[in-house]
Formats: sequence, structure tokens, C-alpha cells
Amino acid sequence: MANKPIFEKKNVLVTGGAGFIGSRLCEELIKEGARVICVDDFSSGVERNIDVLLKNPDFQFLRTDINRGLDLEEYPELEAYKIPFQGIQEIYHLACPTAIKKFDALKIHTLKTNSVGTVNILDIAEKYESKLVFTSSSVVYGSRAENRLFFVEDDEGIVDHTTPRAVYDEGKRFSETACISYSQSRGVDARIARIFRTYGPRMPLFDGHMIPDFIIDALDGKPLVIYGDETFKTSFVYVDDVVDGLMKLMKVEQNPGPVNIGSDVDLRLVDVANTIIALTGSESKVNFEPPLPFLTELGLPKIARARDTLEWLPLVRLEDGLRETMEDVRANRILLTNIYNNKK
Repeated sequence: MANKPIFEKKNVLVTGGAGFIGSRLCEELIKEGARVICVDDFSSGVERNIDVLLKNPDFQFLRTDINRGLDLEEYPELEAYKIPFQGIQEIYHLACPTAIKKFDALKIHTLKTNSVGTVNILDIAEKYESKLVFTSSSVVYGSRAENRLFFVEDDEGIVDHTTPRAVYDEGKRFSETACISYSQSRGVDARIARIFRTYGPRMPLFDGHMIPDFIIDALDGKPLVIYGDETFKTSFVYVDDVVDGLMKLMKVEQNPGPVNIGSDVDLRLVDVANTIIALTGSESKVNFEPPLPFLTELGLPKIARARDTLEWLPLVRLEDGLRETMEDVRANRILLTNIYNNKK
């Protein structure tokens, strides 16, 4: 931790802070008494996710691309943060495009974010002696197999770096290597959270994200589309549990090494879809279509390290999380549908 004085509140930088995980994280940090600098280029995040925060004096949004570099002392709107004197105490690095149906269009941007962007943020962490939490992904382990269903943090990843989605999968692996290299060579306290498939309010609609698209189709009486077949399995962890895990990883005294943050309950996707149909009272059916490159069957996390070192477990039941997500979709579906139709 930096030895710079904290005048009133700690300064926290959140990249990707307008995303559905990042925006919830920003809210929780402000509730805990932090001053938050949210950086996002809206490649995946949207302004509506942070609307409630924009008038808060402890929240400042910067629309910028971290791949071009980021000098926080150049922004006059950050004067109240006293960055030249206080620095940045914590960094949560979540920035990375996750728009499934725009995956090909954002491929080079994803490549740069997982390389140049991560190095730029690590340079900031080194400059201000900030603690950093990097949100990696379960994809670093590779695909599940019959003899490889559960992953522990010490498992070696098996990833084909030549596939169409390698800029994300291999990119996350490179970002982890960058974090570890800065820790070993430059003393940066960089912590790695490997996030498994997450759902909850504020996920983008109409983009191939399964849970929100299932909900809106069920509400509209349309077929729920699974990009795969009836055997497709995965796990889902609620966004608030993920935010809790990230904050606990930041707070723990010793860096525990990479930590899995996810649910270890294996679910058939068709059963999740049918649960949504039942909860909405819909008469929709489930249809199956060819898989999308970004949507694959992922393994399940062993979460003993998170339990033992962070005292973290996923607490939100699937049905409860689905109800919360449904309320968000119901509240925003008309606005979001109009926005989507205008962009088509």
C-alpha cells in the first residue's frame, strides 16, 4: 500500500466501470466510503448503468480508451481527488469488451485491451503503489471435458491460441502473466480473480447473453434460444456475489494468488430456460441454434481457496437472482428494445 496521505477518503479506479459488474462494484465502493473514478469507453458498458451515480460527488466518470494511455493528473474534473498528493489506493481492472454478437467487430480492440490496456493500468498501479485486482476469466483453463470438469487455481490451462475467440481467451492469460510479471519484477500488489459465468441486472439485451435474452423472450412469448443443444451445461453466479468476492480479494492482507469466483453447481441450460418460463408465467418454448464462438461449455470452479482465504461463498440462490434480473428487464425492456431497434 502506498505511503501517501489519505485526506478524506481512499481513491479507487475502476476500469470497465460502466459494465454490469463494474457499475455494481462502483456503487458498493461508494457505499463503503470511497471516491471512485470510473473509466469506460462503452464498448460493452452503457451510460444507463451509471446514471444513478453521475450526480454523486464521490463518483467521476471518464469516457476514454485505456489502450491510448491514461494520465489521471491531466483531468481537471479529478482535482477534488488530489491525485498528485494522495495517489490511487486501489484499482479494479475490469475493462474488456464482452459484447458477444459484436465479438468479431471488436476483435482488435479486445486484443489491445488484454495487452496494451492491461500494461497501461499496471503502470498506473506501479506509479501510485496501488493495490490492483484484475478480473480474469474461467476461460484461461480451457474447455471442460469428461475427465476435466472442475478447475482448481493451480491447474494448467489448455487454450488454442489460434481460434477465432483467442483474443479473449489467450488475452486473459496474457493479462494474468502481465500482472504476475509486474508483481515479481516491480513489486506491484496485483491480485487475480478468475470469474466464472455471471448473470444479474444490467446485462445487455439482444447480444447473446443467455439469461437476459431468455427473460425478454419469455416476457414476449417468443421461443427461448439456446446456442447449442439440450446437453449444454454451465454454472451461473449472481453479480452481487462476484462484487463481494472482488472486494474481499482486495481487502485480504496477503495476496493469495489467483482465486476462482463462481458457482460450482452444474446446470443444464435448458432447465434454466424452463425455470425462467415458469417464473414469468410464459407459454414460450425452447429452441436450439448453432453455437456462438463466445458461448462455450465451461468447467466449474473449485472454490476452496476463495472460501478459506477470503471467507467467500456464493450466497444468492438461482431463483432469487433470476427474479432480481427479471425485475430489471421488466423495468427497462421498452427503452432497451427501442434503442436496439433504432441501431439495427
